[in-house]
Amino acid sequence: MSRPFRVLGIQQIAIGGTSKDRLRRLWVDMLGLAVTGNFVSERENVDEDICAIGSGAHKVEVDLMQPLDPEKKPAVHATPLNHVGLWVDDLPKAVEWLTAQGVRFAPGGIRKGAAGHDICFLHPKASEEFPIAGEGVLIELVQAPPEVISALS
Repeated sequence: MSRPFRVLGIQQIAIGGTSKDRLRRLWVDMLGLAVTGNFVSERENVDEDICAIGSGAHKVEVDLMQPLDPEKKPAVHATPLNHVGLWVDDLPKAVEWLTAQGVRFAPGGIRKGAAGHDICFLHPKASEEFPIAGEGVLIELVQAPPEVISALS
């Protein structure tokens, strides 16, 4: 089976809770991660602090997320380890090939993510039409920029 793309490494992990303050107390105050940005989206029902471990191509984001409205979907706090993000070298080819193999994607398609990279999500649950999924884990595919592709290839 010839795969027309490569997974290069971990781009991020996203952790959800009802309070970013509680998450920040551990990840920022106790563990020393730097807050590098903030992202708020009504559509995604999220207010997130973007933190970082490492630098350059080896930087991994740790996104600390709380819902804007705990009663709405997506419920970013319902699963504490919300999702894992993977760098890929060719996101459009990855989506096309994985879809043809029966992988189920979450609604929304390829779009700009919080860090400005093109992203999309593999659905955590399979369906009859698409029998391959994350087996309970939401997986984000992230288009790696050229410098990350070069460093991680």
